Amino acid sequence: MKNLMFLILLIPCLAATQSLDSISKALSKGDVESLSTYFDDNVEIDDDFYDKKEATQVVKKFFSKHPPKSFSLIHQGTSKGENSKYFIGNLNTGSSTFRVYIYIKSSGSKDRIQELRFDKE
Repeated sequence: MKNLMFLILLIPCLAATQSLDSISKALSKGDVESLSTYFDDNVEIDDDFYDKKEATQVVKKFFSKHPPKSFSLIHQGTSKGENSKYFIGNLNTGSSTFRVYIYIKSSGSKDRIQELRFDKE
């Protein structure tokens, strides 16, 4: 019974870790297609709202101007009372570094990016 409870509690943690790993890899490679699979129907990017298709184009344009070299996670957490989490990391583009903020809302077993922000350091 203890093993069953452990597995029930572990599965959501593994899914969250998988999302974080996939999002981090996509950011470090500038892989917009992989990153956009996590976009919600509407995404806030740098204080503007876009539908999923437009958000994909905005991030693609950002990566074409600032090709990523690496992404390093600095901090992650969950929002109390809500089924959401956030990630903060540094995106190194060679010529610049951007602090990246990502807010994710979980719906069932799927994580959806609702906010993405790139702040130049």
